[in-house]
Amino acid sequence: MATHEGSCHCGRIAFTLEGEVREAIDCNCSMCRRKGALLAAFPRDALTLKTPEADMGTYRFNRHLIDHHFCPDCGIAPFSEGKGRDGSAMTMVNIRCLPDVDLSTLSIKPFDGASM
Repeated sequence: MATHEGSCHCGRIAFTLEGEVREAIDCNCSMCRRKGALLAAFPRDALTLKTPEADMGTYRFNRHLIDHHFCPDCGIAPFSEGKGRDGSAMTMVNIRCLPDVDLSTLSIKPFDGASM
């Protein structure tokens, strides 16, 4: 299994992700559209935060079901947390925050988050 090191731009929020990255979604919701994020879903326990949780800002909108984490210093949003359809804890990682992932090798699928 692959291990990826990820972070925000300044490194204040750093994490390790265990898992293969083969595809990502390009969501058109108001948040993702503005961030330009490419997201991939993983079980929450695949992500290990290497920095204190207190270093993250968190934003919730719409139905307040997803914790969108961002860095208060550089503004980058490397991942979000929520529940999957089965109720299990999951994370959506912004693949653009994983420097070792070659975006040109990924299958990018559009996702209509604006209609949800």
